[in-house]
Amino acid sequence: MTWKNKPLDGLEWTVREGYSDYAATLAEMSARADAIRAGTAPEAVWLVEHSPVYTAGTSAKPEDLRDPRFPVFEAGRGGQYTYHGPGQRVAYVMIDLKERGGDVREYVRRLEEWMIRTLARFNVKGERREGRVGIWVDRGPDGRGGRREDKIGAIGVRVKRWVTFHGLSLNVDCDLSHFAGIVPCGISAPAYGVTSLADLGLLVTMPEFDMMLRHEFETTFG
Repeated sequence: MTWKNKPLDGLEWTVREGYSDYAATLAEMSARADAIRAGTAPEAVWLVEHSPVYTAGTSAKPEDLRDPRFPVFEAGRGGQYTYHGPGQRVAYVMIDLKERGGDVREYVRRLEEWMIRTLARFNVKGERREGRVGIWVDRGPDGRGGRREDKIGAIGVRVKRWVTFHGLSLNVDCDLSHFAGIVPCGISAPAYGVTSLADLGLLVTMPEFDMMLRHEFETTFG
């Protein structure tokens, strides 16, 4: 299939203040996807933060929930366990894939590209890795003859009647110890951890980050 860019003039871009309730947001996303398909609501991107939660995708393994110290939700998206919490920007993307050629794989690739381009704005080199979902940062030698690589961005999507929802998360300045309650995305090798912009020594406010997210969304999807 061939991806077709579509003008974003009618897309609704919303930054939600405070911490959004995860269960309520999940229900709102599903309803919005239905409304987009019915033609009664515009496409949308919601930027949110959540109170600490663990969410399980359709491929989540029970043993990967190590310490359920926070509420756990069945998310209905693809993927395994992930964490959402304060200081992490979650972007929920609700767009019509049918209008863009119907290529789900290319859509996921563009979500990855969106994260890579946004991180580059802060001089962070985010990279894809074969067989590992999400965006990674090379942290240098791991002391065991290999390289340490930390995950900074996660992806989990769902498509209903060709309309997307869920999306991605990027760690800006979150408590990385909260990831210890799960095996993030099922990847537990010692050389693979998690990081954030703050962990990399970059003090970035959420409004600054959101501005770059919006700009790079338009360059990636517009």
